[in-house]
Amino acid sequence: MKLRERLRDMRRKGNSIRWKIAVYMSFFVAIVLLVTWFFQVFLLDSFFRMIKKDEMQETARHLLDRVHTSELAAEAYGEAIEHSLCIMLFQMGEQNATQMINVDATGSNLIMSLSPERLRYFYQKAMTHDGSYFSRITFGGFEVDDGGIMDELPFQKGAGEAQKIPSKNIRMVYVELLRTDNGEEYMILLDTSIQPLDSTVRTLVTQQAWIAAIIIVVAGIMVFLLYRRITSPLVRMNESAKMLAKGNYDTVFAGEGYLETRELADTLNYAAHELSRLDALQKELIANISHDLRTPLTMIKGYGEVMRDLPGENTPENVQVIIDETTRLSELVNDLLDLSKIESGAVTPCPVRFNLTGAVREVMTRYETLTKHRGYRVEFLADCDVEIVADRGMLLQVIYNLINNAVNYTGKDLRVTVTQTLNAGNVRISVTDTGEGISPEQMPLIWDRYYKVDRVHRRAMIGTGLGLSIVKGILELHRAAYGVSSQEGCGATFWFELPISQMPNETDKEENDL
Repeated sequence: MKLRERLRDMRRKGNSIRWKIAVYMSFFVAIVLLVTWFFQVFLLDSFFRMIKKDEMQETARHLLDRVHTSELAAEAYGEAIEHSLCIMLFQMGEQNATQMINVDATGSNLIMSLSPERLRYFYQKAMTHDGSYFSRITFGGFEVDDGGIMDELPFQKGAGEAQKIPSKNIRMVYVELLRTDNGEEYMILLDTSIQPLDSTVRTLVTQQAWIAAIIIVVAGIMVFLLYRRITSPLVRMNESAKMLAKGNYDTVFAGEGYLETRELADTLNYAAHELSRLDALQKELIANISHDLRTPLTMIKGYGEVMRDLPGENTPENVQVIIDETTRLSELVNDLLDLSKIESGAVTPCPVRFNLTGAVREVMTRYETLTKHRGYRVEFLADCDVEIVADRGMLLQVIYNLINNAVNYTGKDLRVTVTQTLNAGNVRISVTDTGEGISPEQMPLIWDRYYKVDRVHRRAMIGTGLGLSIVKGILELHRAAYGVSSQEGCGATFWFELPISQMPNETDKEENDL
């Protein structure tokens, strides 16, 4: 039962890289050995015949090209010695054939003992086969069919009968005819023996066994080395990943060896660093939100107890404090829900065409209390009205959150400027404050959902402190360009851009012209 459960677990988990390397290497070695065995043992005789046939054809054409030269005899002798051939050249007449060359370097003298009828037979065969004819002849003058390079294989039809004839008793004969421009006709016959290949085959089989043993040993060493070089770093990184999963963000991934393992280690180290950072920021967010929740709850509880226990404290001012803090709690919860929905993809924009300039003016009316009673100056600068296609409610939330952020961080002059500019078919809304600005190293991080520029948490005067995260999510849903520019001590400017759909003042002008 334990073995069965272990096998079931292995099937469920899959095979390791080590075993896959071993299987692939074994498969490769088996293919190499089978191919080598097939060519060196089964096809050795067929390749030998093919090569000898090519040599005989080249020799015949070489000698026929020199049939009228004085070097013919010397050339024939050299070719016979070089290729172990028996060569006979005839000049064919109407009634008989005149022998011109007779060279034997085989010691068998088969074609020299052929009868005139047999020579005439080969001549007729060459005539009917476009001037050349190849044949295999056994001892006694019997012809053996040549099925091609694959005819010696045991699974070929009829191969069993051909293989019963020893190769040493089979000779190869090649005949080629030549007719010159002046009407002369020549016939050349070449004969060679198929050397006994039994000893060669046995030698090759023995060599193949040694080669197979050596290749198997080498393949085993290669599998071991590949396992050490490839899988060992992966195994170590897997152990480090388990430590990372347990919350140990100081884990270091070491990837030696190949480029891919080093790149994987660098990626995992970066992921561990980001997880560590996000974990710290998330803990800070929870602490900040807890602070923002605790403060209004404490005030609500305190004012409620005072109104309950002290006569005459049930005043409109105390009730208004409770209402204001309850409103603040509601806004914080709503912002958290909005951020969660945006990040989870639960909300999608519902684009409509609307007047962006009028929407900004609508948002500006919410800050009349600040401007009248607290001395803030929130200004909006725009040359013309512009229409866009976007989700109006979401864009109003973006503008509202950017202005809230500027109000919370502006300088002592309490000034916030909202500017609308046009550029190449796009409209840009910029919100500028005069505060302390943002350092270059903080610039890429301010859009993070858990990041705050001031590390000491303070309660936002307006809003909940989650505005920039919501702004980022909404603008990315609209595929809008956005960013921030700032210098320390000179304030910051947050902006976003969207394509212009229509400029109402220009449309009205065209209609009036018509």
